[in-house]
Amino acid sequence: MKLIVFLVVLPWVAVFARNFSQDFDLTWGSDRDRILNNGELLTLSLDKDSGSAFQSKNEYLFGKISVQLKLVPGYSAGTVTSYYLASQGSTWDEIDFEFLGNLSGDPYTVHTNVITEGKGDREQQFRLWFDPTADFHTYSILWNPHVIIFYVDGTPIREFKNLDSTKVPFPESRAMRIHSSIWNADDWATKGGLIKTDWSKAPFTASFRNVSAQACIWASGSGAYPCSSNSWLAKQPDAPSLERLMWVQKHYMIYNYCIDLKRFPQGLPLECAATT
Repeated sequence: MKLIVFLVVLPWVAVFARNFSQDFDLTWGSDRDRILNNGELLTLSLDKDSGSAFQSKNEYLFGKISVQLKLVPGYSAGTVTSYYLASQGSTWDEIDFEFLGNLSGDPYTVHTNVITEGKGDREQQFRLWFDPTADFHTYSILWNPHVIIFYVDGTPIREFKNLDSTKVPFPESRAMRIHSSIWNADDWATKGGLIKTDWSKAPFTASFRNVSAQACIWASGSGAYPCSSNSWLAKQPDAPSLERLMWVQKHYMIYNYCIDLKRFPQGLPLECAATT
């Protein structure tokens, strides 16, 4: 199925899909990155020598970014397939989807995080209600001045609100690129590092298609807000979306930093107690 691309006639707004050759750079991994089907499909592979990665040519300040991803099938313990937005510099911002592999037949862990000014520790983890290795599924990040929302197949699983008024940092001034990678993290990824990567089953391969960015392209050095007329810029969860989000968190969330008192003995982060 091909994605239909609607042209949006607004300054500095990107809407693209399908063509990895035009919109992305292969950043590391040599021939472990493969662009196929005239740019419509990209695969990343991991072996004992190296993982692989790609990133968008453009940087964005706010947007709704989506990708269809099929994860490594079978034994994937120790591996991490990531899809995230990130800025540059020592005090960077980052919005993460990371998919932690597992033993054959055991579920993946969806690991999410929000890093602001170089500081993270805001992890929430989920299981999925389907097998993410059997087919492509859509993973989206909505990032606007009010909220960050993580979606799976259009269902919200997490939100992180802009609570700047309470001195909780929020990523709103640093442009980010779209990144994806696959890499070895068997020191922590599967059961806290107890289960290691089995290199006899390499290469481990994840597949990507239909990456789309309805997003504000950042003109480097301009210092200007790049666009202002998009519906997603003001979007916040409505009542049905919040109900669905709460259902997912009740049934599929397996870790929430906001209730981990052992990890934060001096008190939970401010956003965990904030109500707006």
